[in-house]
Amino acid sequence: MRLAGKVAIISGAASGMGAATARLFVREGAKVVIADVLDREGREVAAAIGGEARFEPLDVTSEESWAAVVAAATRHFGKLDVLVNNAGISGSAEQDFYSTEAWHRIMAVNATGVFFGIKHAIPVMIANGGGSIVNLSSIAGVIGSEHVHMAYNASKAAVRLMTKSVAVQHGKDKIRCNSVHPGIMPPMRTSGRTADPAVRAERMRFIPMRRPGEVDEVAQAILFLASDEASYITGSEVHVDGGALAI
Repeated sequence: MRLAGKVAIISGAASGMGAATARLFVREGAKVVIADVLDREGREVAAAIGGEARFEPLDVTSEESWAAVVAAATRHFGKLDVLVNNAGISGSAEQDFYSTEAWHRIMAVNATGVFFGIKHAIPVMIANGGGSIVNLSSIAGVIGSEHVHMAYNASKAAVRLMTKSVAVQHGKDKIRCNSVHPGIMPPMRTSGRTADPAVRAERMRFIPMRRPGEVDEVAQAILFLASDEASYITGSEVHVDGGALAI
């Protein structure tokens, strides 16, 4: 088992990539905290996975909420080895791509939420002798996007660079930090224009593999970076995008 004996927190794990990653981590031997603002859905995912998973409520925009989740993980499982900052919202549902309110909301979830997770996980990982942080960015953190509020691009680019900062600042602490950049995936719960079949068909023309990705394909990349198989990989970007960024 690739994560035997490890303890992980996965934010936004009540659905989609987060839930897929939680299921895979437990199959590979980890104890997992499923952390999400969606209480009912999160508890259902934890119950379906079984005894090595537990749900903890998490509003990623709240520093106090992050502190409580990290404390719960260490209280119940004794340590923290892996943090997956997966929680995020799409910018494609906005009617006004210059909405200031949308800017603050998207940045709060997608960028500040990642910062809070890192801030509260790092001291616990240092005390434990190291760890792995995997941050979910996007190809939208590398290139511009036509169908989303620019805050989505800005927030995902912030995640990309925060990842590299943590890698540089905490390599000496045996903490690795890497980012995963999905391309076109199944629509998110918060998707708008990017869920439109016509928009998706148009975007598919620019994917060399000519198909969308699957959440399990992203989960496999996260698993690798979380595991000791990636012991000398930090500050890196893994593109799970069907070749989109190769063009």
